[in-house]
This record gives sequence, structure tokens and C-alpha cells, in this order.
Amino acid sequence: MSEGVAEDSRFERKLDTSEKALVAEAGRKAHILYEGRLVSHRSCGIALAETFSLPSAPYQALRKGGITGEGECGAIKAGELVLGELLGDPDPAGPVTEELRLAAGHYRRLWDERVDRGPGGSCGSIVCNELTEVFDDFMGEPRQKFCTSIAATVAEIVAEILVRLDALEGITPIAGLDEDSRPGTGA
Repeated sequence: MSEGVAEDSRFERKLDTSEKALVAEAGRKAHILYEGRLVSHRSCGIALAETFSLPSAPYQALRKGGITGEGECGAIKAGELVLGELLGDPDPAGPVTEELRLAAGHYRRLWDERVDRGPGGSCGSIVCNELTEVFDDFMGEPRQKFCTSIAATVAEIVAEILVRLDALEGITPIAGLDEDSRPGTGA
């Protein structure tokens, strides 16, 4: 266990088949929303918010590292915000919940272990401009695939944490998307 991350048996056990499927579904949904081939493209933060059925408006500010590219990866920041919305105290004056404290520590550890930051993130940075500077064209397909992968990985991490804390019942299907046209469904 990483330093500063509280031990909890819920994070030590293996996920069962249905839990793994739920985590995979979150990753697929974020992938589809960000990729923009089967539905209109969503920015990284909005893709994460919609994956977990949250209002997306405030997540617009996470696009391209806080609009300017000088901020941290919008997908990684969105993951933190999703956990805060779903596990935080609804009272603005309330304390940090134990679930959120636990989730935040595990989230940081998991994205650090699992998110492919590519050559731009080899020094440990998650600043958008640094992660994407290796791509000649920010609007090009290689960069889009790179960021799609990050958004999908973050969605899986968030879903896994929520599953482990018994805080995720399901992932709502994307409205208007035929079940058979989704990646990973055999179509």
C-alpha cells in the first residue's frame, strides 16, 4: 500500500465478475463519449461527468487542462471531482467524509499506477500541455487516441473505487446509442 493511503479490506479483495463488468462498462462509456465516433465528442471532464450521470456544466472548465493547457489533465481532475460529488458531505460546512478521504488516497495511487502518461508525462507531470506536447497536432488522431485512453482509464479507476465502497449501482447507457454498436459488445 502506498504511503498515506489508508488500508481497508475493501481495497484488498479481488472484484467479482459483475463488479469487473461494471468497471469495464464505465471505461467503455467514457471512451465512446470522448472518442466522438458513435456520439458527439465530449471533452475529458464532461465525458467523466456523463459516465457517472452527473451534471456536466462545471466540468467544461477542465477541458484541455483548465482551458489554457497549463493546468492538470482534465480527466484526472474530473475523477477527483466525481468522487467528491458522489462521496462528499452534501453539507457545504460538513467535514470530509471518511469514504471520500479513503477514495481520494486510493484514487491518487491508482491513476499514478495505471494512467499511461506517455513520453510527455515521463517526469511525472500531469499538466495537459506537457502530456500532449509530443503530438504535432493537438486536434490530430494520435493525440485524441491518447486522451481517449486516459479518460477511459480514469473512468475505470473511479468506478472501481465506487464499487469497492458500495457506491455505484450501475452505469446508465448512452441515450440513443444502439446496444449492439458499442465497442466490446461483439458488433
